[in-house]
Amino acid sequence: MTAKKQVEGIIQLHNLYTRLESVLPMPEPGTRVEIDLGCGDGEFAIALAERRSDVYVIAADMLLGRVRKVQKRVLRDHLTNLHVLKTESRVLISRTIPDGFADRVNLLCPDPWPKEKHRSHRLITSDVMTHFARILKPGGVFHFSTDNTEYLEIADHAVNASGLFAPSDTALIADVADIKTGFELLWESEGKTVTHRAWRKL
Repeated sequence: MTAKKQVEGIIQLHNLYTRLESVLPMPEPGTRVEIDLGCGDGEFAIALAERRSDVYVIAADMLLGRVRKVQKRVLRDHLTNLHVLKTESRVLISRTIPDGFADRVNLLCPDPWPKEKHRSHRLITSDVMTHFARILKPGGVFHFSTDNTEYLEIADHAVNASGLFAPSDTALIADVADIKTGFELLWESEGKTVTHRAWRKL
């Protein structure tokens, strides 16, 4: 199969129940698993996969152009530990990822949907916290970042109100603190502050 056909053959998950093992090779027991939701151009997932060849990484985004870009890097750099999915984050965490699968879920600089009429599109809600807790291993970590102060407050409230996570401790993400997404670099270049939170599943 040519690289072009492989890129065009990206795995796409739709709004249906799909078992992850039916679309991806499963990691060996005991393997560390990281999920990058809304991965954008994949800067975080690619850097992590390159740094830790022993880590099983899933990068997911709903925009085909972004997913193609990540998949091209996977093929070019032979990143056998990085798996790319075209899917909406809610579908992935609620209908595809099995229980207790991930060591860390990363949601970095997601669209804050600041307009009132678009706020229903925000991923961070109270019910989504139950999905994050379900797919994380015992002691697993939810890593979130944003430049939007209102969205940060919403995330803090949703996570803390769920009662499913311990208070934020950025020591939980010290190993990836130097990896920045394209959006984080852009916001910082504009003088904005990007704040990171890391909560451990109770």
